[in-house]
Amino acid sequence: MFDRLSRFIIFSILFVIASICYSQEKIFPPLKTNVDTKTLIAELQQLIPQLMDSARVPGLSIALIQNGEIIWNGSYGVRSAETNAAVNDSTLFQAASLSKCVFAYAVMKLVDAGQLDLDTPLVDYWPTDYVEGDERDRLITARMALSHTTGFPNWRPRDGALKILFDPGKKFSYSGEGFGYLQKTVEHITGEKLNDFMKRMVFEPLDMSNSSYEWAPSFEANYAVGHDEFGQPANRDPMTKGHAAYSLYTTAIDYAKFLAAILNGTGLSQATASKMLAPQIQLDKNCTNCTNSADFTPAESNYWGLGFGLQKTDEGASFWHWGDQGIYRCYTVAFAEQKTGLVYFTNSENGLSIRDDLALAALGGKHPAFAWLHYDRYDAPVKTFARLLIEDGLAPAMTYYESLKKGDGSAKPVFEEDSLNQLGYSCMRLKKMPEAIAVFKLNVELYPESWNVYDSLGEAYMENGQRELAIQTYNKSIELNPDNQNGREMVEKLSSK
Repeated sequence: MFDRLSRFIIFSILFVIASICYSQEKIFPPLKTNVDTKTLIAELQQLIPQLMDSARVPGLSIALIQNGEIIWNGSYGVRSAETNAAVNDSTLFQAASLSKCVFAYAVMKLVDAGQLDLDTPLVDYWPTDYVEGDERDRLITARMALSHTTGFPNWRPRDGALKILFDPGKKFSYSGEGFGYLQKTVEHITGEKLNDFMKRMVFEPLDMSNSSYEWAPSFEANYAVGHDEFGQPANRDPMTKGHAAYSLYTTAIDYAKFLAAILNGTGLSQATASKMLAPQIQLDKNCTNCTNSADFTPAESNYWGLGFGLQKTDEGASFWHWGDQGIYRCYTVAFAEQKTGLVYFTNSENGLSIRDDLALAALGGKHPAFAWLHYDRYDAPVKTFARLLIEDGLAPAMTYYESLKKGDGSAKPVFEEDSLNQLGYSCMRLKKMPEAIAVFKLNVELYPESWNVYDSLGEAYMENGQRELAIQTYNKSIELNPDNQNGREMVEKLSSK
């Protein structure tokens, strides 16, 4: 009999081999058209609970569209691991960044009505110094906000001023701040708060009766509580103030109604609907937040439209978006010509680890966005490493890591930088500081030229009361990246004690 660690090691080595073969062959199943609906649904009903169990996803809700119509929806698992209350069709999930797509559709309705022009500077509608001391804010348009080309970071620094980091319109860099700017402009044009505007433009016309950009006390009765990657409830504070980039509460059925409207061109003129799904800019293969990226490497087949990511393959165009609010993760993708698509919501930090398997089982087709928007699969070696670390301790986890290094045999690091960084912060959140420091130190060992891994290790040392090591590590981060303002502030703070 093999013990659990041995089984983990054998399984993960086999998984690495299989992953290499998969990446080399670029195998995707064909797009599922004219399939037997009953058979497809039966397969999904069997698969979804298995995926949820393997990935430790407590609750999930999904809806499937074929020929522009909702043909099925399913609800699985629990709203909370503490109460074991079941997810049902009316359970509300946080849509995270899937909020952006619905807002973009409402904005395009304003364009149709002649109330907003995509290429008129926003300051012409709402005279304000949204960005102080930078005249380039007069160049920013609705088109730039919807296509993430404003020049803004994703979010302004905490307790800091918003800055334009590259000339607006020049390149893609994902930005919630851009949507916030456009939201303020729309509220000024219409004289309505965001949620009232969305009710009038989207929720009521599409019969999305269980959707809101603001928390309401009535949601408490059937709300999905978020869970961390280890299945522990970790709920967020209710969002009582609407934000176009992230604050939508909704259900899978409601969101599928919106998705069907996009596929069918409902509510928009044909010309405006076409603009929404037309490529505005090609994505950079190496980044999502690209403000600091000097070089551009085109991401094959990946673009951004007005509110959605776009994939162009020999099967035609498809549009997609992901949602990641930490303990709430979700995904939507649809093929425009075939009018087929899906949306699913989870109350788990692991919710996107099942994306690939779920989308391919439900829809098939080619998905270049999987590679661009990288999330570790539920069966990835780093996931096994994380579970061993938290549940069994540092020694078994490192034994497993060493076995992977021997089994892989390549010079490429076994784990990716971002994956380890996220794990380190998960350990910090769980108050497992020795494990957090060990993970960040491993990341430094694997990625010695990355300023960010030193910054994270410095933070862990600081939280653990190791002042001198924190200063030393932050200084290394600043050496690698002189623009690391957070590191400079931390060194100044630590040195003054």
